[in-house]
Amino acid sequence: MKKELLLIGGGHAHMVTLAQLDTFINKGFGVTVIQPSEYHYYSGMGPGMLGGTYHPDEIRFATRKLVESKGGRFVLGKAKRIDPDKQQVHLEGESAPLSYDVLSCNAGSYVPRSIIAGTGEQVFTAKPIEDLLAARQRILLEAAKATITIAIVGSGPSSIEIAGNIHQLCSQEGIYMPRIQIFAGKQLLAGRPGRAQYLARKLLSRKGVEILEQGYVKQIESGNILLENGEQYQADLLFPSIGVRPSSLFADSDLPIGPDGGLRVNRCLQSVAHGNIFGGGDCIYFEEGPLDKVGVYAVRQNPVLYHNLLAALENRQFEVFQPGGSYLLIYNLGDGEGIFSKWGLTFSGKLAFYLKDIIDRKFIERFQNA
Repeated sequence: MKKELLLIGGGHAHMVTLAQLDTFINKGFGVTVIQPSEYHYYSGMGPGMLGGTYHPDEIRFATRKLVESKGGRFVLGKAKRIDPDKQQVHLEGESAPLSYDVLSCNAGSYVPRSIIAGTGEQVFTAKPIEDLLAARQRILLEAAKATITIAIVGSGPSSIEIAGNIHQLCSQEGIYMPRIQIFAGKQLLAGRPGRAQYLARKLLSRKGVEILEQGYVKQIESGNILLENGEQYQADLLFPSIGVRPSSLFADSDLPIGPDGGLRVNRCLQSVAHGNIFGGGDCIYFEEGPLDKVGVYAVRQNPVLYHNLLAALENRQFEVFQPGGSYLLIYNLGDGEGIFSKWGLTFSGKLAFYLKDIIDRKFIERFQNA
């Protein structure tokens, strides 16, 4: 009976494996990919899609089409629980589990909604990326009628990119420019280079974006924003952007996890408790040293995961993942402007966005054409 490789998610850390799926098939292994959508969106270009720089087709991978064209099996669904003893994955709404010999998890992350009370119909998050499509349509609808207030909660890169691209969207469409507010806690881009903070402030202020740094948001309910210091604000649309958390799949499966809830893996990206379970991207906790939740690490994990999954099926030696040194930061602030930061060099303007656009398009075209 042939061995089965099961992949949860077709995200950034599985790109090389998906592109080389025929290698597994040709060696006689069965391959199944589980994903809640037929497409996987590249998060690095999500804000650009919100702003209208990119069409949805330009920033997504046709996972189902790729898998089936290479002889694999695609299952539209969401993993609910992993049973490592029976080597099975249970899906939401399905009674029959999927079996595996080797499992690899790229289950992604989500934006916590713990501060949101009620249904949150006015609330949009950057993950899943499809949510930004819905946000775009809602903004176009509401801002065509009147000036609205849009609040973005969070101090990180996602917040400034969403703010800048909302400005671009409304500028290009010729509709009422919203009042855009960023609730940045106590400091915008906290932990990032000081010059990056300065340039972000400068660019956003020029676009009319208000940056509030008098305290953290305690609760969001029906358009009301309550700060921990008791101050209250009102907004028509809201974007919580308070970081991401790994999928709860691993905690729900009683697998060893890190402090953030991610699957705890060793230097070979292998579960510390189960040698035939691997993982990459935002959903893991790298035991040797926590990694930032940025796509660059998923991209760097690609070749190691591909090698080790094949090695696990063939009983060969594993490779070790080396996180590497510092990584390039480029933020898309909308209107064709960005902020570049690496090697002690930080600058803003059209060139920064131009470089980001080239890098992003090159990456996505490589795997769209796999």
